[in-house]
Amino acid sequence: MQLSPLQLTRHLERGLKGLYTLHGDEPLLQTETLDALRAFARTQGFTERSAHTVVGAHFDWSEVLAASGSMSLFSDKQIIEIRIPSGKPGKEGSVALQELAQRAQDNDSALTVVLLPALDKATKSSAWFSALDNFGVTLQIDTVQRADLPGWIAQRLGAMGLKVAAGDEGLRTLQFFADRVEGNLLAAHQEIQKLALLFAPTPENGGVLRWADVESAVLNVARYDVFKLSDAVLSGQAQRVQRMLDGLQAEGEAEVLVHYTLAEDIRALKRVKDAMAQGRPLPLALRENRIWGARERQFERLLPRISSVRLAQLLQSAHRVDGIIKGLKQPDWPNSGWQALHRLALELCSLAAPAKPTPKRS
Repeated sequence: MQLSPLQLTRHLERGLKGLYTLHGDEPLLQTETLDALRAFARTQGFTERSAHTVVGAHFDWSEVLAASGSMSLFSDKQIIEIRIPSGKPGKEGSVALQELAQRAQDNDSALTVVLLPALDKATKSSAWFSALDNFGVTLQIDTVQRADLPGWIAQRLGAMGLKVAAGDEGLRTLQFFADRVEGNLLAAHQEIQKLALLFAPTPENGGVLRWADVESAVLNVARYDVFKLSDAVLSGQAQRVQRMLDGLQAEGEAEVLVHYTLAEDIRALKRVKDAMAQGRPLPLALRENRIWGARERQFERLLPRISSVRLAQLLQSAHRVDGIIKGLKQPDWPNSGWQALHRLALELCSLAAPAKPTPKRS
């Protein structure tokens, strides 16, 4: 049975199952979901807990199997937590997990919780994960994307009795908050808790947070992923691109990796454009170049607007930046690798920016 974390409370009202599997890469949300399971299980008499972390190929599964097989009418019920940080239990672990899944149906004295990172399609199709899904409840805990972050912040503030001002000020406040905590949901949670302490709801303030309150209190704790830089560039989000590059530089990210991300987007655009020039339909050209999902939609929007000549110029710019990063000087380009990366990213970003609507003539 598959559920979303939002469905867990209603599900638990109908009764606790013997097996739950949580998979996702967002530590805060996985921890909160696990805490909700633990809290409900305690109300059902599960007062003991054992934790096992699967590390390496030689993990001994016998202790876990022994714990799950113990049934007693007198001892306390127990929660058995199994963490598999790699998402790969191995051959022995695969067999053990399938056995644990089947046992969970008959042992009312044990609640088994399996904790996994985000899984790919192949892993979700494996025999061991299918057993966990068929005999228990699986919850996929998705990362909160940047576009959804302001709404997530507003919801969390609401749970604390707080809200932003109405209208444009409130929207601006939420966007500012999201910029400060992007990619660091745990820090976002901590900042919300801090705001609840500093600006506790009172009859006088009505729980309303003003722009100045948030601007003065929320720290810049954003953490940026170099692979999400591609999405920001291809979406034409110039200000976000500059923030991300500044953040990546401050975090010590390798210039080479950032350059590879930008250059690979330019090369992919050029390959698809060349294929179209040879008579390939755009959907076929995208599939041949393994462009999928959200990136596919971005390419479909961009390619009709960018000429082959402009892409060739961008490719040449990427070649120059590669030299700058390696210590070479290029005419009319900055000597700093990060400054050159800023220029390259913003060149592509300016082409990807949404077209401004043409004003109507009266």
